[in-house]
Amino acid sequence: MTRERSRRRLRRRDRNALIAVSLTAMALTASGCVVVHGEREVLPATTRAEAAKALTQFTDAYNKADKAYDRSLDEDHVTGALADIDGARLKAGHANSPSGNANHTQLTLTDAKFTIPKKAGWPRWFVADAKGNIGGAGARWLLVFTRDDLGEPWQVAYLTLVAAGDVPEFKKDKDGWAEAVAADSTQLAVRPADLSKGYATYLKSGGNTFADGRNTSGWRSDRAKEAKKPGLVRQFIDQPLTHGDYAPLALRTADGGALVFFTTHHYEKRTAAPGTTVPIPNKDVQALTKGEVKQSLTLEFISNEAALDPAGSGPVSVLGRLQGLTAAQGE
Repeated sequence: MTRERSRRRLRRRDRNALIAVSLTAMALTASGCVVVHGEREVLPATTRAEAAKALTQFTDAYNKADKAYDRSLDEDHVTGALADIDGARLKAGHANSPSGNANHTQLTLTDAKFTIPKKAGWPRWFVADAKGNIGGAGARWLLVFTRDDLGEPWQVAYLTLVAAGDVPEFKKDKDGWAEAVAADSTQLAVRPADLSKGYATYLKSGGNTFADGRNTSGWRSDRAKEAKKPGLVRQFIDQPLTHGDYAPLALRTADGGALVFFTTHHYEKRTAAPGTTVPIPNKDVQALTKGEVKQSLTLEFISNEAALDPAGSGPVSVLGRLQGLTAAQGE
């Protein structure tokens, strides 16, 4: 849970009591009273109109923050993995260009499609799939919006860019509402709750849990090549990240599987040969680095993934991964 979200929860404690009352309806029947709890009802997470409004608000805030290199301008619209990645990027940008982003490109998201699941309880969430003008020709932006109660703004927890043809078809009911898959579901090849840990384990040891691809076998191969470069030892540590705002979210696909969004935490330690120093890759890394870089530099990353988790058995396919440097430590 982010510190910002913790503060908001403290501020709204009294308001939550009123919201809870408003979500409870009393229905009279012949035999007495029946209490219907809104937080237990299976309802669409939001309306399509509200989802479209949330996408517009996010895009506006993102553009303002990127243009000014000011993370305060979009912090109410991001959370979880994206808040970490976006916040660090803006922090580094501001440190190197306090007057703003001279290379700012206005983000536009068009052809938006909204997949809204019906579910009970909080968090409520939905997925926006839109064509972006940044990130490569034909790239689709998959954004997962979440909120923990009616008094909160919608915030983007996950952002992944995928090719248009890779977006799966989702299972929907007669009214067009999607189906959320529980994190502990055993109907899939891997429980959504276990994907983060499984991915971290795969990156270290390999295996057949994940299908070959750029973000699986390709990434392992790239790391192996980097580790062999002379004069600089590279070590990698991968960790699951599943608590609070980093919890996995899954949507049922038409074939019975699920598209799962999850987060992982990564470290890369670069150690120079005796008598040499570790080169700092660029000025953005320098802006996020604490300590003096001499013999080693440890880079810390947050990564969010979107993966197709098939029904029953079979390897999981990682469709896309967005990763960002969040901190660095020199020694």
